[in-house]
Amino acid sequence: MADVSVPSLILFIASIVIAAGVAGVLIDTVTGISGALDDRGADVAENIRTDIEVISDSESGVYDSDTNTVTLYVKNTGDRTLPATGETFDVIVDAQYRTNVSVSVADGSGDDWTPHGVVEVTIGDLDLGSGDHRVTLTVDGDEEVFRFNR
Repeated sequence: MADVSVPSLILFIASIVIAAGVAGVLIDTVTGISGALDDRGADVAENIRTDIEVISDSESGVYDSDTNTVTLYVKNTGDRTLPATGETFDVIVDAQYRTNVSVSVADGSGDDWTPHGVVEVTIGDLDLGSGDHRVTLTVDGDEEVFRFNR
């Protein structure tokens, strides 16, 4: 009877040691996943709070051929205040990234783009031919596409 108990005891102890090792690995993995989800959740919450809408009329002649600029009016429909600067926007016109972007608050009330506020975005150094054109504006992950015909 003692011959059976010793190997069983050794197997029992080995299984306990293996189970403890697996539990330690699982706890570490779950902790890492939990931390990553917390970080991602904060990023998503920030993006959800950011929302914009282009309110310019595509039929109103947004392109000025004398100054080679496109002027768009953009409304902050999110619930956080954004800086009213060209660095706030990533602008792509007809599949080309543009850096000559100036922004001003439409009512002239300062440098902050408050919720429900409107900014005037002017994109310079453009030489657009006749036809259909597309402007993509991105602010903190929120992307809006504006199409117009010249």
